[in-house]
Amino acid sequence: MNPEFIHVFQSGEGPWTLLLLHGTGGDENDLVPLGRQLAPGANLLSPRGKILENGVSSRFFKRLAVGELDIPDLIERTDELAAFVAAAAGEYSLDAGKIVALGLSNGANIAVSLLFRHPELLAGVALLRPMLPYDAPDGLDLRGRPVLVAAGGRDPYVPAAESVNLGKALEAHGGKVTMHLNPDANHGLTEGDLVETSLWITGLLSKA
Repeated sequence: MNPEFIHVFQSGEGPWTLLLLHGTGGDENDLVPLGRQLAPGANLLSPRGKILENGVSSRFFKRLAVGELDIPDLIERTDELAAFVAAAAGEYSLDAGKIVALGLSNGANIAVSLLFRHPELLAGVALLRPMLPYDAPDGLDLRGRPVLVAAGGRDPYVPAAESVNLGKALEAHGGKVTMHLNPDANHGLTEGDLVETSLWITGLLSKA
């Protein structure tokens, strides 16, 4: 397992860091403008997924088909990503207690897995179009951990019910879940998603 990732790092003015996790076909640059818009003073850490699907589309982990995830690979890649984040925190002198993940689609799903397997790594998680990739582990303690779940009611890839089930699972383990469901949205982000995400991130990053 090689914890090194091609990535972008932009230093900010405050103690918080946004870990930006792109969707399928994206790269380390995709979410940087959004991250800077949502959190102007934050550090930005944006890795590129290592998996190539059909030789062209970057992903953070393999899938067997649309909506069918390769769970063993997801777990291995989750641990690899966690090692990268921990190493980057040391390399860039980041406050390890103030890292917030912002994940889109494929990136949101590995962010969920990070939360399940390495909850101490993240102070909060914004999940845009996520699904419940596998059952949360027994004993998972997310007491008070802020989580945003943004779902689209007409999403052809992730039925809104799956995102709602994820929110319920996170709440069952103590997560402080904010659910944003746009009944008319598909898999793409809407202005409403961006407004809700901005409000959520601003509220979280305003904390000392």
